[in-house]
Amino acid sequence: MSTYNEYQKQIIEREAQGLHPLPIDGAELMYEVIEQIKDGDHEHREDSLNFFIYNVLPGTTNAARVKAKFLKEIILGESIVNEIPPAFAFDQLSHMKGGPSIEVLLDLALGEDETIAKNAAEVLKTQVFLYEADTDRLANAYKNGNPIAKDILESYAQAEFYTKLPDIPEEIDLVTFVAGIGDISTDLLSPGSDAHSRSDRELHGQCMFEHNKAQQAALKALKEQYPDKRVMLVAEKGTMGVGSSRMSGVNNVALWIGKSASPFVPFVNIAPVVAGTNGISPIFLTTVGVTGGIGLDLKNWVKKLDENGKLVVDADGQPVLEQTYSVDTGTFLTVNTKTKKLYKDGQEVMDVSSAFTPQKIEFMKAGGSYSIEFGKKLQTFAAKTLGITAPLVFAPSKEISHPGQGLTAVEKIFNRNAVGTSGATLHAGSYVRVKVNIVGSQDTTGLMTAQELESMAATIISPIVDAGYQSGCHTASVWDSKSQQNIPKLMSFMNDFGLITARDPKGVYHAMTDVIHKVLNDITIDDWAIIIGGDSHTRMSKGVAFGADSGTVALALATGESSMPIPESVKVTFKGKMQDHLDFRDVVHATQIQMLKEFKGENVFQGRIIEVHIGTLLSDQAFTFTDWTAEMKAKAAICISQPETLIESLEIAKDRIKIMIEKGMDNEKQVLQGLINKANQRIEEIRSGDKPPLAPDENAKYYAEFVVDLDAINEPMIADPDVNNVDASKRYTHDTIRDLTYYDGEKHVDLGFVGSCMVHKGDIKIVAKMLKNLEEQSGKVEFQAPLVVASPTYNIIAELKEEGDWEVLEKYSGFEFDDAAPKTAARTKYENILYLERPGCNLCMGNQEKAEQGDTVMATSTRLFQGRVVKDSDRKKGESLLASTPVVVLSAILGRTPTIEEYKAAVKGIKLTQFSPPIQKMTTSPSPAHQLNF
Repeated sequence: MSTYNEYQKQIIEREAQGLHPLPIDGAELMYEVIEQIKDGDHEHREDSLNFFIYNVLPGTTNAARVKAKFLKEIILGESIVNEIPPAFAFDQLSHMKGGPSIEVLLDLALGEDETIAKNAAEVLKTQVFLYEADTDRLANAYKNGNPIAKDILESYAQAEFYTKLPDIPEEIDLVTFVAGIGDISTDLLSPGSDAHSRSDRELHGQCMFEHNKAQQAALKALKEQYPDKRVMLVAEKGTMGVGSSRMSGVNNVALWIGKSASPFVPFVNIAPVVAGTNGISPIFLTTVGVTGGIGLDLKNWVKKLDENGKLVVDADGQPVLEQTYSVDTGTFLTVNTKTKKLYKDGQEVMDVSSAFTPQKIEFMKAGGSYSIEFGKKLQTFAAKTLGITAPLVFAPSKEISHPGQGLTAVEKIFNRNAVGTSGATLHAGSYVRVKVNIVGSQDTTGLMTAQELESMAATIISPIVDAGYQSGCHTASVWDSKSQQNIPKLMSFMNDFGLITARDPKGVYHAMTDVIHKVLNDITIDDWAIIIGGDSHTRMSKGVAFGADSGTVALALATGESSMPIPESVKVTFKGKMQDHLDFRDVVHATQIQMLKEFKGENVFQGRIIEVHIGTLLSDQAFTFTDWTAEMKAKAAICISQPETLIESLEIAKDRIKIMIEKGMDNEKQVLQGLINKANQRIEEIRSGDKPPLAPDENAKYYAEFVVDLDAINEPMIADPDVNNVDASKRYTHDTIRDLTYYDGEKHVDLGFVGSCMVHKGDIKIVAKMLKNLEEQSGKVEFQAPLVVASPTYNIIAELKEEGDWEVLEKYSGFEFDDAAPKTAARTKYENILYLERPGCNLCMGNQEKAEQGDTVMATSTRLFQGRVVKDSDRKKGESLLASTPVVVLSAILGRTPTIEEYKAAVKGIKLTQFSPPIQKMTTSPSPAHQLNF
């Protein structure tokens, strides 16, 4: 069967699902399509023309390469297609976004036919996705006196690819659509269980609102009813876009309410408008910017004050909110982009200047942030080649500097990594381009990252990136047909691109499905590093790490850079002493509830850096805190460590990198060995005192400072989704933290889960020790509910085997994973046994396996969003409560929450993850020399 016939068969299958033909990315099919176009009598010629013009993925796809070559033939007159005259062929090339299209345009522009050269030059002047090979051709042609090359360079130096674009409208008319009450999780917009389809944008669009067809129909009807207005998706009384599925979530929103990016590229939409009463989740907002969209912080509910100006609280001590203006579905609003105000019925209701900064307006005008990032580089190159000063076209990097003011930890990192600034010492609020050290791509968003790399015509990882890693953890649980189809292709692409990959495309080394955050934490060997990762829990305990969408990850891989404002910081320190029966996870949860109480319900962490002075905890254990800062809605977190602690953490990281090398995971450039060398250098710098561990200055300025009182934590703390709260906005928020006694030993638990990035080796050891303890106390261990245990890494299992703990777990288990025979279908029913699952995300991700519908789950994971770990059933709502490892284990054994007495007895004699506040000084004395030499 020919490739085209196979494609036709696929088209019929997709029609049955209400889908259009899948966009073409393969060369073989493209060649066949072209041959059928050339044959004037071919029965499929008309369809082939439509596929060629309107259904080919751009960039560096193999199909784009073949298409560009054929368009070149048409322009040169070597092939005649009446439906595609040369002018239309140039138009097609202008929408192909670089790579082979730029190569063809340069061939034509630098060719001998003057008319064709001029036409090609006019198209090139609109393009920005040029790489070194392309710019070298232009520079060499210019040096050899080519007038066309000079003309193109002069246009680039003036940034005409941007200045000739139409400005954004002065007024934007909106109509609201309330997606839900309370925080809107990205799982609502792009459910984890549909992660396999994310790279098929039209198919994935069907899962919007968790496949709620009625809600989809209502949104479609609203859009059709008001074609002259832009639909704005709203999180009423909540934050828009909390959660992990940022790019696919924004892609889905754009598909439903955005604008087409190109008439020749199907189902790639841009520029959605989203909003939330409490604004937009930081990572989601960045992703909106990637697409040139708009994100508004509505503040249409505010805290109520009494006549004396005092905060009014409810019976639970929570602030009472009152509405300042309505945004119910169907409400008309207008944004004036000049005054940067939001209007309703002609009256100003909100200042929205934060959504229309000069940089964000550039993204909107250019159709996304990529074009601006590449455009700036292109302008700089052209001006340098011509020997002129580039005119100021783009908004200059916003530089905020306060003489005499010290630097927070994140300000120090950004100052060291800043690119293209004036050299002034920069403080929070500055908008800068920074060098990125480590980049991570995860497997359920990796195919989208690969598509983004192809669309921006990138072919190899930037040489300034220390290391890139492609994980396999999100598809570790079940090696089903979808994974078998998608993951090998992804690993091959990323391996060729220059990343270290969890799975070997050649099949030589054993698949490493370790949780991505644990691997990134290990390969981060510099406390001054900037890390970008394709997951909201990219929150390393060394350096500063930002979870990002797949597009931002792609940009970091391709350029080695990222642009963002320097965030404000909140300083978190500790006092008092942890009680022996508590786990550090309890401290993490207590931090959140104590903070909310201290600041009268205001989440001062949201959108900011949490600078946690954790000092004495190794990076593995400290990651439990930094990881949870995603649930705190923080932008990121930074751990301030003592010298001996940091050195030990780096030594552990080196050992784990060595294991990766021994497995055969290093590449020809010896990236992993390079990390070990850098770690050795950093250790020597610390030991010699030449460069102590990262620490803020004594006179640094923070948005807020907060002290966690360890003495006030008396018992385990549980994050409760509070699924039956009468106020829907307070469900599934991560802000309801309750002590164990609240449940009085009576809350039924259907399943326990110990796993995810929140746990470390110590947690798995705790499981083994608790089982031994309980057997000694009662003679045997019987599970009243299933207990699923998934180690985050293979290294942990290897170490536990050496230390004898894994043998204990095997003794009690009723199921143990087998890499030689991985599961090919998700488990839907659970027995009351211990399951030892393959390292990876498992239940936390929710894309492969879930608890049974309607279950009450007690888990160590991070997410309690509706439908993530467990879906609702007809009998009751599913709920996922989050707690420490010992609470989870005991809950599964008892089939209910334990009493505090039962809990203390079960952990007696077990060394839990403990923490003592650092005694040593954790700041530096500022000096002008220090601040300028990072």
